[in-house]
Amino acid sequence: MQTYKELHKQFRLNSNSYSKEELKEVAYSLVKEGEEYEKAIGDFLIDWLNEKPTLTVHTSGSTGQPKPIILLKEHMVNSALATGSFFKLEAKNTALLCLPATYIAGKMMLVRAMVLGLSIDCVNPSSNPLEENNNLYDFAAMVPLQFENSLSVLGGVKKLIVGGAPVSYKLKKAFLNAGQRTNVYETYGMTETITHIAVKPLLGQLITSNMDLDVFTTLTDVKITADSRGCLVIDAPMVSNELIHTNDMVDLVSETQFKWLGRFDNVINSGGVKLFPEQIETKLVSTIESRFFVTGLPDDKLGNKLILIVEGVQNISILQDQIEKITSLKKLERPKEILAVESFEETTSGKIQRRATLDKIAF
Repeated sequence: MQTYKELHKQFRLNSNSYSKEELKEVAYSLVKEGEEYEKAIGDFLIDWLNEKPTLTVHTSGSTGQPKPIILLKEHMVNSALATGSFFKLEAKNTALLCLPATYIAGKMMLVRAMVLGLSIDCVNPSSNPLEENNNLYDFAAMVPLQFENSLSVLGGVKKLIVGGAPVSYKLKKAFLNAGQRTNVYETYGMTETITHIAVKPLLGQLITSNMDLDVFTTLTDVKITADSRGCLVIDAPMVSNELIHTNDMVDLVSETQFKWLGRFDNVINSGGVKLFPEQIETKLVSTIESRFFVTGLPDDKLGNKLILIVEGVQNISILQDQIEKITSLKKLERPKEILAVESFEETTSGKIQRRATLDKIAF
């Protein structure tokens, strides 16, 4: 069994091989002399290479204030091994770190490299990480914005996981139309689960009897149930000593498969009907060019009415006419009001903060 106390002999960082002591020196050098993104890498490596069995990470803050979470390093090793097994990653495979090492997704790319023996290149996180990168990679991880901006140059990556936020229907369609052969998987996970515990492929050719484009399939040794609210409960003993209760509403397909519906805290009860903003947004995305989200406001008749918040200057009447033509929208899924705001509130990782954005709008 591999442990955090060992470095895989095939591990390479920016093409260089290091012993554990040498890697510590590199980490200190990055913290002292590196660019901002390199300092974050150095900080994490220093934490990882010490003798403590745990380390502290922080959530992204997309659904509330960022909070510290203590993780067992052995659980992080287990997560890396599960990813390696699922995606058939092998020692000497190449990987790209283009996410900030300040958050769990970036940290785990480094852990996977150290545990699985990958040769990992670290680049400054940007919205288009492959723009000036002609190297070939077996494995990489991106957020949806990076994925979208890399569609024309994805040929340099064999397997790509996309997470941090749902992949929109519009982006999935753009990927399929781009004709790239990269195997792309949307992931489901969080800091508490040490990144992804479930995945689904974006390419139809990858569908098997156990996978569907709309269904997440869990990794090995992960089982799922739903609580009384219809929210996902995760049993993943290899990465957590406790059941993980989420606020993600799901349709369970089996104990290892589920369809994601949306966040419980975003659900709108309008006229006695539960509306899932994320599902409605999927129907609107091909019509609205700018960023947007839907939410609910108190209403005397309906209890809550559905409203649409759009970023930037908008012609509201034209937008209303366009939405009326969307046949897939049910009656209560049509926004009762459209509001425009100059800019959305965001987390440091670029996720939209719905509540904070709504709070700055004067009604």
